[in-house]
Amino acid sequence: MTGSTAATFTADDYRARMERAARAAAEAGLAGLLVAPGPDLVWLTGYTPPAVTERLTLLVLAAGQEPVLVVPALEAPDAHRAAGASALALRDWTDGKDPYAATAALLDASGRFGISDNAWALHLLALQQALPGSSYASLTEALPMLRAVKDAAELDLMAAAGAAADATFEEIRGVPFAGRRESEVAADLDRLLRGHGHEQVDFTIVASGPNGANPHHEAGERVIARGDTVVLDFGGLRDGYGSDTSRTVHVGEPTDEERRVHDIVRQAQEAGFRAVRPGAACQDVDRAARRVIADAGYGEYFIHRTGHGIGVTTHEPPYMIEGEERPLVPGMCFSVEPGVYLPGRFGVRIEDIVTVTEDGGRRLNTTTRELVIVE
Repeated sequence: MTGSTAATFTADDYRARMERAARAAAEAGLAGLLVAPGPDLVWLTGYTPPAVTERLTLLVLAAGQEPVLVVPALEAPDAHRAAGASALALRDWTDGKDPYAATAALLDASGRFGISDNAWALHLLALQQALPGSSYASLTEALPMLRAVKDAAELDLMAAAGAAADATFEEIRGVPFAGRRESEVAADLDRLLRGHGHEQVDFTIVASGPNGANPHHEAGERVIARGDTVVLDFGGLRDGYGSDTSRTVHVGEPTDEERRVHDIVRQAQEAGFRAVRPGAACQDVDRAARRVIADAGYGEYFIHRTGHGIGVTTHEPPYMIEGEERPLVPGMCFSVEPGVYLPGRFGVRIEDIVTVTEDGGRRLNTTTRELVIVE
């Protein structure tokens, strides 16, 4: 088990999720789902193996059948303690036995199955050898929206993670920037996120000056100077659910151009947020934000999608990008994060996590989106 999600969700919650997943698989024409250790297994069962090893652990879901978790015998006691254990059957196997033969007996020999994106090739190839008539599709391909719509309890956890990230930003505004390395400010972000309840920090981007033109810059040894624009992008998991926010600050007084570019991105972020409503297509959010930046003459410098889904991982479907026509549904959570990146000079990004409501959208990050001056 990780975090405190075991205290948040009950066996009935996990049973409902497994039943919903099995139904969705059947509706997608799949014989079932095979779920390896990772975020899908945690979300469906509340179980995280004590270590990820070469030994097979696999949840088998199929409509009309009892869920079965195949586990190594030496890890069965941990699996029995998982919050969702009473909602499934456990099949353990001992070293020296063939776990693939045992798993194959649970499967339609000629079926097509959805399988976790992060399943080991070792295990998938062995299952294919045991069942040569079977075929497989990644869960992201087969059921991309499996975890996308959050229930009320999940939304509460998402909001708490967002509030913790906001509290982190409010504190980081007060630390010294000028004369310190990016890596030092990144360490402050890590410390503050953990201090506000994050059990896992996934990224702490501190991109100063020309480094800000790289959206995924790794905080390095560059010393931040007065006059620098600094992109801050940070997040992780709090009680098993993700945070992710970006704000752009300036060390001392900005130039007129730096203020103008920041304001363009702020307006684009606002336009993207205002495009959020049930029934709108994911691409509508991207189009709304991108239009503002393009109309201001900076379209070629907005070089990534406008947003990504978030939940028990910090990046997951749906994606706010041109060509994604999937409709928004109440309970979906995703980022709205346009940016402008001027090579060799500076970058600006502003990001909130947004959830779709019955009549629009709600921000889960509420810190100021104006340009913040730091010292």
